[in-house]
Amino acid sequence: MTNVSPVDRHWSALTTALDRSRFAAPTVSRWGHQLADVLRHGGRLLACGNGGSAAEAQHLTGELLGKFVDDRIPLAAIALHADTSAATAISNDYGADEVYARQVRAHGRPGDILIGLSTSGRSGNIIAAAKAASGCGMMTWALTGRAPNPLASLSDDAVAVPADHVATVQEMHLAIVHALCAVVDHALGVAS
Repeated sequence: MTNVSPVDRHWSALTTALDRSRFAAPTVSRWGHQLADVLRHGGRLLACGNGGSAAEAQHLTGELLGKFVDDRIPLAAIALHADTSAATAISNDYGADEVYARQVRAHGRPGDILIGLSTSGRSGNIIAAAKAASGCGMMTWALTGRAPNPLASLSDDAVAVPADHVATVQEMHLAIVHALCAVVDHALGVAS
């Protein structure tokens, strides 16, 4: 057995995932321009995930509501898990798979965007949210782990990170979130 430290092993996995994910740069750039256009015209972004992916979804909406680097107007972005009273009530009354779908049907409008984050691409509540968003006339994007997976397949567009470990996928999702925010700001003319 080699004497590689856990840190070196972790960073090596992340470096490999980053190199293998460079194919997604044009998609992330396209998303950023589309999102900027939607937000500029009064639309909104809805974001959802579970566990660490919920944290990534909220990180994205926080960057849009606040600022990424440069000051700009606040942008309409909602992390669907952040309303804990609604989430627990919906889960209790309608089941866990409806937690996000019901909120999408309430908040989503034609032309809005839903981004669902799922490291497996198999999370039932994220899949239900994507289906609800499609039914509302929204654009659906997915950030997942390896494809094929159900969420990537049913979304309008997806970036499936080719990595073997959940932590690595989540770290790549954060890098994608930051790149997406940089493109949005650039498209809005506020990036320095």
